[in-house]
Amino acid sequence: MKKLVVIMLLIGGIGLGYAQKVYSVNYESQADVKVYVVAYESQADLKVYKVKYESQAGLNDGKWYFTDYESQAKKKIYFVDYESQADLKIYFVEYESQAGWRNNSKKSLMY
Repeated sequence: MKKLVVIMLLIGGIGLGYAQKVYSVNYESQADVKVYVVAYESQADLKVYKVKYESQAGLNDGKWYFTDYESQAKKKIYFVDYESQADLKIYFVEYESQAGWRNNSKKSLMY
């Protein structure tokens, strides 16, 4: 029975594996999440690393793959002009190991 539970959890987790395939929409009304890019890492809710390949997209851990088409994405994001308009504040990092959440209360936005 325990093995069955573990297998079910693993299978359920696979669906989240590509939770951070994102598409940047042109209009705020099309977005699931409104995002603002902050100037400093300390201001961010999430530190984001842009991966080159879809298979590298993370488990809601800040590794984002930007899709070419809206239909391929799990989340549609819109980049707002002002911090006060944002649901989520992000900072783009240089290295994959730097990616991750700084504010865990916002994690549900990307599930």
